[in-house]
Amino acid sequence: MIPTRYSGSGSNLSPPLQWSGEPLGCKEFALICIDPDAPRSTPDHPFVHWLIYNISPAISFLPEGINLNEKRLLLPIAADQGINSFGRIGYAGPLPPIGHGLHHYHFKLFALNGELGIPPGIGYEMFIKLIEGHVIKTAEIVGVYERGINQAVMT
Repeated sequence: MIPTRYSGSGSNLSPPLQWSGEPLGCKEFALICIDPDAPRSTPDHPFVHWLIYNISPAISFLPEGINLNEKRLLLPIAADQGINSFGRIGYAGPLPPIGHGLHHYHFKLFALNGELGIPPGIGYEMFIKLIEGHVIKTAEIVGVYERGINQAVMT
């Protein structure tokens, strides 16, 4: 279960994520979070909650609360962020429609074989095109979240 603090109903903080086992030949990491259960999601264009990339292979974690709305990050890690399906830069926490049931949030990490220089602020489709042929290995964790009928959205 994804804690409410990482949802659009809570504090909308990006969750802390950690990985290990950098594959041989990895030059950078990229991470995407999608919700295939979202009403507008399709296999070709899933609902994107987060797109963060150009992450050094020396990094093995993303801390909680990475800055929202910044295309280029320097602290606490150097990385670039893309556009989510809400039309904003950075992380947007789970916020399924009330009564829509349990949603699955796929956090997928890509190990890439080159420093691709992907520009900050791109969208999902361009991201997928640019990493094509450069993915060495992937890792995935799936969190779940359901928005309760009495849960209000914090503004």
